[in-house]
Amino acid sequence: MSTILIIEDEKMLADMYKEKLEMEGFQVDLAFSSEQGIDYLKEKTPAIILLDILLPGDNGIEFLKKIKQVPNLENIPIIAFSNYDDPVTKKEAFSLGVKDYLIKANYVPNKVVERIRGFLALKNKKTR
Repeated sequence: MSTILIIEDEKMLADMYKEKLEMEGFQVDLAFSSEQGIDYLKEKTPAIILLDILLPGDNGIEFLKKIKQVPNLENIPIIAFSNYDDPVTKKEAFSLGVKDYLIKANYVPNKVVERIRGFLALKNKKTR
């Protein structure tokens, strides 16, 4: 079973996606800040990360910069998932390694699940 780490400060949204993804057969862990996400990654390695960009404290971009310094995390696909639709931020997120940048308002949960499944399938192909 693949584990997904959702880093999202809006608890209601995080819980909704957790429930949806668990119904789809995934194990889901939540972090509500960049700092909690970093702490989590010191203990566990998820198959994929769903990352909000606008977070309290260090934002998603700062999170991406910090995990570059943590060994063995470069193979975890990260999907930025935010309502912050700023071209400069998107470009920076991609330069820091995100695989996709989804605007929350444009995606229903089923479409997010499809994207996650697609990235996990690619990752599994590469590790064979």
